[in-house]
Amino acid sequence: MRTSVFRPDDIAGEVAVVTGASRGLGLELARELSRHSCRLVICARDQAELNRAAESVRAEGAEVTVVACDVGDGAAPRALVDTAIASYGRLDIVVNNAGVIQVTPVDNSRASDYESAMNTMALGPARIVLAALPVMREQGHGRIVNVTSVGGKISVPHLLPYSMAKFAAVALSEGLRAELGAGPVTVTTAVPGLMRTGSHMQALFRGQREKEFTWFALGASLPPVSMDASRAARRIVSAMRTRQAEVILTPAAQVAARGADLFPGLTVRLLHAMSFVLPDPADEDAPLTRGRDLRPAISTKLFDKLTALGRSAARRLNETSG
Repeated sequence: MRTSVFRPDDIAGEVAVVTGASRGLGLELARELSRHSCRLVICARDQAELNRAAESVRAEGAEVTVVACDVGDGAAPRALVDTAIASYGRLDIVVNNAGVIQVTPVDNSRASDYESAMNTMALGPARIVLAALPVMREQGHGRIVNVTSVGGKISVPHLLPYSMAKFAAVALSEGLRAELGAGPVTVTTAVPGLMRTGSHMQALFRGQREKEFTWFALGASLPPVSMDASRAARRIVSAMRTRQAEVILTPAAQVAARGADLFPGLTVRLLHAMSFVLPDPADEDAPLTRGRDLRPAISTKLFDKLTALGRSAARRLNETSG
């Protein structure tokens, strides 16, 4: 394998694997990397969605190879690494972004929700790191980005499966950074808050599903509490290029993460207070339902007005398909 000279922040021509890249933040990250002239291997579970995403990135002039796989599958990491080597002869960047969002009160959650979240957002990235690290070490160069969440710093009611997996992802990322140090293979922990990616369309809801969908969609759409996905992708790629240890993307996420460390008791009391304004558990044992299949619990006209930016992001980032 060709060796490379350790470079501080020039990623032009480098080969990047991006997971969960068929839509949302993963697709935006693929686009941002392509603007830096990276060659891409992108993966997601749905072949049709993945092909649409690849075409949209190729339209911007990028070289893109697709691998339809589930990162929770034990065979996926080897397939991604082997594809990068076979297609481009090397692997420089891994972006662990694939995720699943389940919104449910704890009383309506199931063990399978936690298992699915952990497999996708904690065990999947760990397996990919284990497959990619020997290649990067042999090259003498590499960057790993783990897209976690403020939910991995502070656990929010009605998002327990997601938060549990993201806490594990933060632990993986921070521990890996501690072992590897400042290079030549480095790790960046990206900590987004709420983003306008249209994720409410693909998130899974249980409990009083219409009410759960409504509060989550509003939070993921309104500018005061959510961040534009393009800006988030630029900041993540910039942090990766300069090999930062961590990037927390929004002021609200920074306050929440730091506040939880400094004032844990107060933080828990404030989060418990949220439980009184979030929907009560449902009586029926309903299945998880995708957001795109739900109606809001408020006036549709008002909902559409309040979520206009989120719906626009959903169309741009391939979140309305499926």
